[in-house]
Amino acid sequence: MSSRHLSSSSQAAVSFGSGYLPGFLLPPLAVIVIGVALMLVSLGTTLTPVSAEIQSSDQANLLSPVFTPEVQYWAGRIRTWAVESGLDPNLVATVMQIESCGDPRALSRAGAIGLFQVMPYHFAAGEDPYSPDTNALRGLDYLKRSLQAAVGDPRLALAGYNGGISVIGLSESNWTAQTQHYAYWGNGIYKEASSGAGQSPHLQEWLSANGVSLCRQAHDRLGISP
Repeated sequence: MSSRHLSSSSQAAVSFGSGYLPGFLLPPLAVIVIGVALMLVSLGTTLTPVSAEIQSSDQANLLSPVFTPEVQYWAGRIRTWAVESGLDPNLVATVMQIESCGDPRALSRAGAIGLFQVMPYHFAAGEDPYSPDTNALRGLDYLKRSLQAAVGDPRLALAGYNGGISVIGLSESNWTAQTQHYAYWGNGIYKEASSGAGQSPHLQEWLSANGVSLCRQAHDRLGISP
């Protein structure tokens, strides 16, 4: 609220309170009461929408509790990266969950690196691929491009992140088994996280299939207490 607004409200109150109303003169106490009341009305109508907007923004940036402790370890950074990339924090967390379970030193047999399992050719010369911020920058840029190619469909975007953006235009029967599983688990986890659920059956299924060892490695790497 600007000082001009406050000043104008105060002047209006003083002008109204110090004048005459038909038939009588307002006593000094009434002048003060009316002036304070007008200022409170002015403040209330101006501040309420701002508070609601801040509350809505904070709510939108909350990370779902369904993700494992290793991913929750990165919650603050995930929210920052999501804002910087213009992506939903829960979508970012879903990709981290499946790719590395939060292990910043993860390295796949195919050579994918770090938290978001980014292939080496996506990094610029001199960049540290294991740096969480750098890895997020490159990985989430690809995820954002995949989401755009998928016209906002998270399931197709996840398939594109795993199998390459070109698979988005292919029949799913032409996707590799790995990409089909990735889209199935990822989309399920993301939907459950976005719904406000307290747990994710798809995440539990992923853990049972092949995620437990990945998360155990991340758990040890991050030094998380049992």
